[in-house]
Amino acid sequence: MKIKTLATALCLFSMPFAVSANTALVENTQQEMKVERAHNADREKAFSLTEQEIRAQRDALVKQQKQLQQETEQLSEDFSENENTLARLEEQLRLETGSLGELFGVVRQAAKDLEAEMAFSVTGVDRNEYRDVIDTIVAARTLPSLPELDGLWKGLEDQIAASREMRTVSVPFINGEGQQASVDAFRLGSIGLIGEQGYLSWDGEREAAKAYLKQPVQGPSTINLNELQQSGLQAAVVDPSRGIMLSQLANEPELADRLEHGGVVGKIILGLLAIGLIIAIFRGAKLTVVRQQIRKQLKDPSQPGNNPLGRVLGVYSKEQNRSVEALELRLLEAIVDEQQGLEKGLSMLKLLAALAPMLGLLGTVTGMIETFQVITQFGNGDPTVMAGGISMALVTTVLGLVAAMPLLLAHNILSTQAENIRSILEKQGISLVAEQAEKAGTAA
Repeated sequence: MKIKTLATALCLFSMPFAVSANTALVENTQQEMKVERAHNADREKAFSLTEQEIRAQRDALVKQQKQLQQETEQLSEDFSENENTLARLEEQLRLETGSLGELFGVVRQAAKDLEAEMAFSVTGVDRNEYRDVIDTIVAARTLPSLPELDGLWKGLEDQIAASREMRTVSVPFINGEGQQASVDAFRLGSIGLIGEQGYLSWDGEREAAKAYLKQPVQGPSTINLNELQQSGLQAAVVDPSRGIMLSQLANEPELADRLEHGGVVGKIILGLLAIGLIIAIFRGAKLTVVRQQIRKQLKDPSQPGNNPLGRVLGVYSKEQNRSVEALELRLLEAIVDEQQGLEKGLSMLKLLAALAPMLGLLGTVTGMIETFQVITQFGNGDPTVMAGGISMALVTTVLGLVAAMPLLLAHNILSTQAENIRSILEKQGISLVAEQAEKAGTAA
């Protein structure tokens, strides 16, 4: 009973606290709902403003689109109208001009040709009076006027007349140091300019002349100008291409340039050629002197001299008391000794003659290897890139053959001379042995 009473009392005591807690929870919930309603109201207001702005932008773009469409339609109408007007004007121009259109094309083409001629030809030095008229016709887009046609005709006539003139003119000249000065030159028609250094290259764009890098052999100059005029230019060297061939002279390699293309192998071949020629000249002179001494000795065999035949005769004089066999061996020994002296250096000459073409072949192979290396690096689209290796290959081959031929010829000639001298010595030795044998037979 007491327990029930206590539980009832506790329940009655806790009820006020539960009612107060529920009341606070309801108030918090209502407050949060008010805040959320205010936030949603603000968001709806912002959405409403954004929708209005987008609609305003859309209306503006639609208005602009309509305006552009109207402008496009107006431009299309104007374009169509302009095309029709242009077609009518072109037809009217065609009817009014008739054949003048073809005349305009012919005149412009002639003016362009004359302009190029005046810019390139040396007649532009002193015959450019109608240059402005020609430039006006070339740049014109309308039919030329009568004064312009008259100027074109006079310009053509002036160039024709200048092409047959030979006269002294003053030319702006640029020297090798880049300094420009006015010099006197002789204009040879439209072929070229002749200065103190020879032919001059005329630059129509810069309106100045300069000397060619290389002049032709026996080329004219102002120094011998009077002689040229008196001889009617029969001995003068002229360039009918008006400077193109003279410009190519600078690209033609000289002998030193070709030898330089041979590289190290080419220099070695030239060195061997020089050594072989020195040996050949020295031995040739020596053999010539020996042959003269032998001819002189043959005229007086009783007095042996300091020459191969004299030394052989000296051996006979010393050994003539010996037997025929011993004398023959002594004479043979002397002839062999003299033969070694006569053929001295010929083996080296033969070796150099055989070595030169082999070195040429070595240079050929080296040049081709270099060419293939260049092709590997840069391709074969530009032939000038491969020119160095091919030039080396060909030049060394030529140098090897050029060096071998004179060396072989010299070796053959010197060998023949030495063989002739040895034949003379053997013949004289045999005659001495025969003479000794006859004496021995008579004494027996």
